[in-house]
Amino acid sequence: MSIQNSDAGQFVRHSIGQASEYTKPYKHWLLKDVLPDYVCDSLVEWMPDAKAVSGDIQGRRENNNQNRVFVNSQKQKEDQRCAALAQAFEAQETRDLFTQMTGADLTDTWLRLELCLDKEGFWLEHHTDIGAKKLTFLVSLSLGEDAESWGTDIMNAQGDSLARSSGKFNSAFLFIPGKDTWHGYQKRPMSGIRRTLIINYVSQSWRAKHELAFNY
Repeated sequence: MSIQNSDAGQFVRHSIGQASEYTKPYKHWLLKDVLPDYVCDSLVEWMPDAKAVSGDIQGRRENNNQNRVFVNSQKQKEDQRCAALAQAFEAQETRDLFTQMTGADLTDTWLRLELCLDKEGFWLEHHTDIGAKKLTFLVSLSLGEDAESWGTDIMNAQGDSLARSSGKFNSAFLFIPGKDTWHGYQKRPMSGIRRTLIINYVSQSWRAKHELAFNY
């Protein structure tokens, strides 16, 4: 199968252009049909070591840092579909569209693509993603029976869930990290693996270079 990176970029940008904007409790966007089918297939087929699947990690992903997985340069060499994914979000046209829509300054930022795998017992404490992350984009790729209820909780500073993004397959939740962008994941039953692609543009202060999509 021949994969054209430009096709993935066009597909992604079309979805971004159709995003629905919300202002409460903070500005965020919801999207659907974000990634081409062949990219989704690649991420669904990808089964890293079982240690990469997080159960109860006491509410913090960094508690499982040594087992987290990323669409880095090595993964892209192994799977051209992942290379197409990375190129789609690295493209200047995609960055420009994000800036036009959100106002985020993505100048001199690096792309970070993390595949998160969660199972029964998982929960995530409320946090804001401030600091080096300049944009956060969460794509739901779960296939469980009740996966549509596995979206991200949109929270307040007290950790109350005020809304929940959809967990529908290939839908997404986008926001620009700031002091009020509280979000997390309240523990709830999971009948399968919760699979999420987290896309960030990070500042060049980011130290974990092995997490980046390219060797900048």
